[in-house]
Amino acid sequence: MIKHTMMVSFTDTLPAAEVDQYLADIERVMRESGVVQSFEARPHLPVPGEEAVPALIATVIVQFSVADMETLAKAFAVPGLHEIIGHWQARHPYKVAYANHEAFA
Repeated sequence: MIKHTMMVSFTDTLPAAEVDQYLADIERVMRESGVVQSFEARPHLPVPGEEAVPALIATVIVQFSVADMETLAKAFAVPGLHEIIGHWQARHPYKVAYANHEAFA
């Protein structure tokens, strides 16, 4: 099993309802594709002073799992995914850092 973990950092602070809708849109298109085995998302838990750290600080962390690397490649081409990304980038710009990895023990 392969995990795809994304750290999504919105440029501006968004209301919780907007973040929830972003996550719902991503989850819907990924689950409807049939390529993901699981999908989870959690908010970043900030600590005082972290804004001074010169790093990408996530708004949310998203993780989904797929069977193998071939299926992961298919996940990047899921119909509708790029339209959702474009829609949200136009409304609320964000950056993403991600890693593909095996599940942690």
